[in-house]
Amino acid sequence: MDSPLRIALIGAGNMGQQHYQHLKTLTEARLCAVADPGPQAAGIAAQWEVPYYSDYRQMLEQARPDAVIVANPNNLHVSTALDCLAAGVPVLLEKPVGVHLDEVRELVAAVKSSGVPVLVGHHRRHNPLIVRAHELVRGGALGRLTTVTALWQLQKPDSYFEIPWRREPGAGMLLTNLIHDLDLLRHLCGEVRQVQAVTSNAVRGFANEDCAAVLLQFANGALGSLTGSNAVAAPWSWELDSGENPVYPRQADQPCYLLAGTDGALSIPQLKRWQYAKAGAGWHQPLLAVEEPFTAAEALRLQLQHFVKVARREVEPLVSVADAARTLALIEAIREAAATGRACAPALIEG
Repeated sequence: MDSPLRIALIGAGNMGQQHYQHLKTLTEARLCAVADPGPQAAGIAAQWEVPYYSDYRQMLEQARPDAVIVANPNNLHVSTALDCLAAGVPVLLEKPVGVHLDEVRELVAAVKSSGVPVLVGHHRRHNPLIVRAHELVRGGALGRLTTVTALWQLQKPDSYFEIPWRREPGAGMLLTNLIHDLDLLRHLCGEVRQVQAVTSNAVRGFANEDCAAVLLQFANGALGSLTGSNAVAAPWSWELDSGENPVYPRQADQPCYLLAGTDGALSIPQLKRWQYAKAGAGWHQPLLAVEEPFTAAEALRLQLQHFVKVARREVEPLVSVADAARTLALIEAIREAAATGRACAPALIEG
């Protein structure tokens, strides 16, 4: 039996601490070091009984981990991952993969040239209900996918914005929140050919958007919409509906994604599938509904277990850097569409 994989954590903030809570339950891996220049990090490392480093480069050189979780600020993701690749250390890189496409293309090239694996932490893809939804859609249970409706509508409290960076450009819903929904739409429905978008900051008046309406044309011909706001008293979002994170009060009966095809429809996260009893029936006939079964499990824990196999070169990453870059390219296309009023196509990402 293999000895536990020695994983170091770069970034001991909220996400880093969430990773640790799951990591400590695994037998196939263990935490070996923490690197974070923040004032609270040394105490956290002491509490977890692992060596502490203020500089992750020193940690890579001295602790020599088998793998690394990178959970530091977004604008440091790419540079940190590049340093890890140069040291030959596999990486679980928190989302977003980066802030700008140019830097992410550099990371795509570095992964290819180094051969060191990187898994990007779009953890919702590991959720068993998304695994089952993917099987249904890609397996043809809905027939030809035709329309997609996605909702991300909730109320962030004013206290959330007391942290200054959350009011600044780049920290709005698109990169912070809707990137998750767009990644799942790509995963479930396929690549997006072009987008149109309108954004607004009229409610809060900050330097980033608080409302967005996006139209999506998928490469397979399906049409979709994503409507988001962080300033409304509403129950329609993955956070409130899926029950994935217990810090949010669950609205279990409310959907956040509605997928419809020529043979049926699917609501997520309920995994309720709708269809007619006979092919060719229409609106005068009753629709039948069944709830698809799945076994619930912690997505972050499943992601860590997958990462152990990725780091050991046993499997390919479920979400590669190039794959995550395509989600970032979609975000950039939406921003351009909102700024120009034109339909925009996401940049092509090779790899």
